[in-house]
Amino acid sequence: MYRRDGYRIKPVEPMYTIAPYIMDKRYDASNSVTEEIDYEIIRDYTRECRHKGIAMSHMAVIIAAYLRVVSQNPYLNRFVVNKRIYSRNHFCVTFVTLKKDDSTTIKVYFNLDDDIFTVNDKINHAVENVKEKGESTSMDWIAGLLLKIPGLLSLGVSVLKFIDKHFWLPFILCDASPFHTSLFITNLASIRTEAIYHHIYEFGTTSIFCAMGLPKDKVIKNHSGEFDEHKFMELGIVTDERIADGHYFGRCFREFNRYLKNPSLLEKKPVSVVKDTDIKSNNPKFIVK
Repeated sequence: MYRRDGYRIKPVEPMYTIAPYIMDKRYDASNSVTEEIDYEIIRDYTRECRHKGIAMSHMAVIIAAYLRVVSQNPYLNRFVVNKRIYSRNHFCVTFVTLKKDDSTTIKVYFNLDDDIFTVNDKINHAVENVKEKGESTSMDWIAGLLLKIPGLLSLGVSVLKFIDKHFWLPFILCDASPFHTSLFITNLASIRTEAIYHHIYEFGTTSIFCAMGLPKDKVIKNHSGEFDEHKFMELGIVTDERIADGHYFGRCFREFNRYLKNPSLLEKKPVSVVKDTDIKSNNPKFIVK
């Protein structure tokens, strides 16, 4: 079945084909894991960047590390709709940011070979447009339209859910929807809240949700056998287990941590990008490079 945001994958492994029928809802297929990352390494790296005149954020480092893992592990960019497995023909990340008077969601598109500086520039540009210039996102426009007419919101959302499940949403709606994304990430540390396991939405195509928590002090043993106090940040990650098995996710999380322990590895583009089975792209907006 053709969709504007991806192409159907017919897995060789029978379990991948059967799993969406056994677990036909994302909340039924959700697995939760906590990843502890060394906050001080990321903090020191962002400070080094700022000394060089680069306004690097912690979120940019985490997104760049995840993007690099996806560039070598394409199953992470899959999603399930109506018991069918699809591979995205793009990569994007949704997150919440503050506007002048309220908050909104932003969706940023990346190429799979983007380095950490490109990732940071795209994020900063998107946030600046919304936060400082006060620009509205596509989601703000659609939400405002649905709220103008009494009763239209309930009917409109029901129609969108039906079309997305049984057919496909037009490009403009996929592009505007924060729920049609490769990764949904939220920075709870910015509101001084610990990491949580956030649900992954049944509507849309989100297969991975990551919540960044408030950094905590932890006592660890150093190389000389002595104990030091160190700051760590917890990431509450919820995944859709229908897109990959535990071994695949485990390997990906180990790679993810390796990049976060040495963010300078992300300063160069990957040597190559591993593409999913029969990946295609007809829409110029949605391109996997």
